[in-house]
Amino acid sequence: MALPLLGSKARRYDQIIAVDLGAHTTKAVQIQRKGDRFTLSGYTVQDAPTREDAASPERLGAHLAKVLQALGARGKQVAFALGVSDSLVRPAEMPTVPASEMRALLKFNAKAYLQQDLPDHVFDCYVLPSAPSAKPEPNRPGQRGKVLVAGAKRKTLDDLQAAARAVGLIPEAIVPGMIGPANAFECAQPELFAKEPVALVDIGFRNSSISILLAGEPILNRVVAIGGERLTSGVAEALGVSYAEAEGIKLGLAQEVQSTLVALLAPLGRELRASIDFFEHQQDRTVAQVHVSGGSARSDYILETLQTELMAPCVRWNPTQTLSLSLPASQGEGIEPCAPQLAVAVGAALAVL
Repeated sequence: MALPLLGSKARRYDQIIAVDLGAHTTKAVQIQRKGDRFTLSGYTVQDAPTREDAASPERLGAHLAKVLQALGARGKQVAFALGVSDSLVRPAEMPTVPASEMRALLKFNAKAYLQQDLPDHVFDCYVLPSAPSAKPEPNRPGQRGKVLVAGAKRKTLDDLQAAARAVGLIPEAIVPGMIGPANAFECAQPELFAKEPVALVDIGFRNSSISILLAGEPILNRVVAIGGERLTSGVAEALGVSYAEAEGIKLGLAQEVQSTLVALLAPLGRELRASIDFFEHQQDRTVAQVHVSGGSARSDYILETLQTELMAPCVRWNPTQTLSLSLPASQGEGIEPCAPQLAVAVGAALAVL
């Protein structure tokens, strides 16, 4: 699925750098296309810039330069993934007109379709296909269809492009991070993606997202304002330790703070369970398994606790599992523990490739 707020869906590339600008860490990958195969030739996870630096194209450019150096980047084309606080992805019913006309309708009257005024935003649309059993209908004046709409502030896109160009990068696409896990999952587990209900949970720093797909099409997308920051801060407060120490305990020694983590994860579990219940009631299909990515997905105990809350098996998935690896020696050994954090970046790259 491609929803590029910048770039052309018609053009495809042999190689792309993709950067996921998270609130706590920046994740970047470099992926090459060789026929129908994709090769991961580099990745890095770096501390994110401060809010002040991220708001300055010059300082953000300096951060990108460090990311490129750590990545060992060889190309210039780059795709960016915007976090859920900087972009939106929503379903809408819109007239069955060309995508360029849909974007114009949203630009001048977003409230009519998204129930919210969104001035100075850039939009893109992905037309959702009809159900296989539905009979095709001829286009009629006033006819509407189901569309997935992406949007972001124009200033955010302009600043990001300026930062990229300042370090010699060519910004080819900017996509909402919400679609990243779905794109990556389609490549990692194509049969499951195409045939079964799939629930994808990405636990970010300040927010977590859930996307539920049926036969490859997005049915539900939701953001929950609970992420890894709240879990780590809760552990730090409970034990009276630093944030950095609490992060290590959360990921590696979670049994020591079992009751604390259970209490912290319960609200997230309830929100995610409500989303799954809504999908199952509307579609009369059962979500058999929840696939979890993001930094906190590296903790076995967090997965086990979410599984109890959601009353469904929760599994960590690897967005690089079907990619060929051509990594420098310094990166090869670390890919397995880092992989759950790369879902958004890998998905952004695949949206372009």
